[in-house]
Amino acid sequence: MGFEQYHEPPEELSAETRTFARMIVSLIEEAEAINWYEQRISVEKDKEAKEIMHNAQKEEFKHFGMDLEFLLRKKPMWREILHGILFQKGSIVKHGEDAEEKA
Repeated sequence: MGFEQYHEPPEELSAETRTFARMIVSLIEEAEAINWYEQRISVEKDKEAKEIMHNAQKEEFKHFGMDLEFLLRKKPMWREILHGILFQKGSIVKHGEDAEEKA
């Protein structure tokens, strides 16, 4: 059975690369779930249902953060670049360009 996260034959990939691919797919799935909850919350009229959806979305944020942290630990350059972009005031694009250039 093939999996969409692989663009190369899985049997030729190292265990580390297969784990990395799984975590990338997990990160994507968490981002999709966050998006789905955002859409549901925006149209939901029932206050209690909306509270439950907010709670569920927070769980997805947590999972997204854990997946991202795992990947950043495996790819120090990614961490270095993101460190220059995230939580900074000013132009996101400028910070991105500067961080990429430094890395």
